[in-house]
Amino acid sequence: MKRREFMAVGAAALIVPGALRAKPLTYVPGLVDERLAAGEILFLDFKASWCGTCKAQERVLNRLKAANPDYEKNITFINIDWDEHGRGELVKRMNIPRRSTLVVLRGDQELGRIVAGTGEAEIKELMDTALSAAMA
Repeated sequence: MKRREFMAVGAAALIVPGALRAKPLTYVPGLVDERLAAGEILFLDFKASWCGTCKAQERVLNRLKAANPDYEKNITFINIDWDEHGRGELVKRMNIPRRSTLVVLRGDQELGRIVAGTGEAEIKELMDTALSAAMA
């Protein structure tokens, strides 16, 4: 194998595993309804970049996703920027009280919600609820 090919293959091996990981979608109006209509299980994360609680939740979410790839394979994660959409139609319709709120939806059903909780067991339980719904 030539040195250039070896370097390319080595770089690809480092890049591909991360590339295969599903990144959360960024919310735009209509996205939630579109994805629910497609039959997807949604995990909504109402967050702000400056929010310490949101960052703590994100660290837990990332650890749990890394430990169980089935979460990202079966659940659609959507990040909703509180600064941009905190007064929007979705927040009003769902009665979201504040940033750092996590919600799981299937169709027109809310399966679970955490408001400002950062405990790993609590967040794992919500993610497991979403996964169970996706696998049913």
